[in-house]
Amino acid sequence: MTFDIPAVLCVLVLGTLYVRAARGRGWPSGRTTAFLAGLATILVVTCSPLAVYDRTFFWVRAVQTVTLLMITPLLLALGSPVRLILDTVEAPWLRRHGRGPLARALTFPPVVTVVLIAPVLLLYLTPLYDLTLRSPLVDGLVRVALVGAGFTYFWTRLGLDPTPREDPHLVSVWIAFAEVVFDGALGLVLWLGPLLAPAHYAAAHPGWGPDPRTDQIIGAGVLWIGGDVAGLPFVVALFVRWARDDERRAKQIDVQLDEEGAEAGALWWESDPALAERFGRR
Repeated sequence: MTFDIPAVLCVLVLGTLYVRAARGRGWPSGRTTAFLAGLATILVVTCSPLAVYDRTFFWVRAVQTVTLLMITPLLLALGSPVRLILDTVEAPWLRRHGRGPLARALTFPPVVTVVLIAPVLLLYLTPLYDLTLRSPLVDGLVRVALVGAGFTYFWTRLGLDPTPREDPHLVSVWIAFAEVVFDGALGLVLWLGPLLAPAHYAAAHPGWGPDPRTDQIIGAGVLWIGGDVAGLPFVVALFVRWARDDERRAKQIDVQLDEEGAEAGALWWESDPALAERFGRR
């Protein structure tokens, strides 16, 4: 086990602020549970045996990457923290600029797709990965960036919080599909490509466990398959919300048609030529 003081302090502060803001507001307990579970995954990444071996084995860091990019942000987004902030404090700047042109541009679907995919590509296809192994500061900043990128994606796609723009649910499906394609491409590159940070892993190898090549192959599989599996709960949540939105929209249309029919002194279907003859009053 290890103890990451900055991560622990961050989790404690965010968790305390969230619980205090949610208390006494009738805030759904499921949202609080989801948010706290998201914070707990940060502790798993930084203070569990994963953290002990994150500079020893490539596949361990791959698990951390998938967790911080896909699992932690999804749980945090399910907690609707933006809505809670807006319900708790005035936040005039956020209310004024939250739906402005800049915010709408930054949350444009292609931009959100790049925000989700680019951090991983930059991490594994540039010298940045080797730098994270040598610099705790850079490693910490990269982890924050992963969580931030993932949260931006899930926040805008789930739509549980107020967002600068409202896009069709089908757009989110296509973005999720693009993410799956890029996961596969990155997995193949790491599987078949040269070793990352070979000198570091050769020196850090404990004498047990997979050799560096096998280690990277396992890590490539984690990024490829693990990323897709970690994204399944989001796809399920997306389709559930899609179905609920369609159901709510259908009820609104029914109410509107009934009101229009009542004002005209007839049921709404009596004004439809195709249905009036079959179901008309006798």
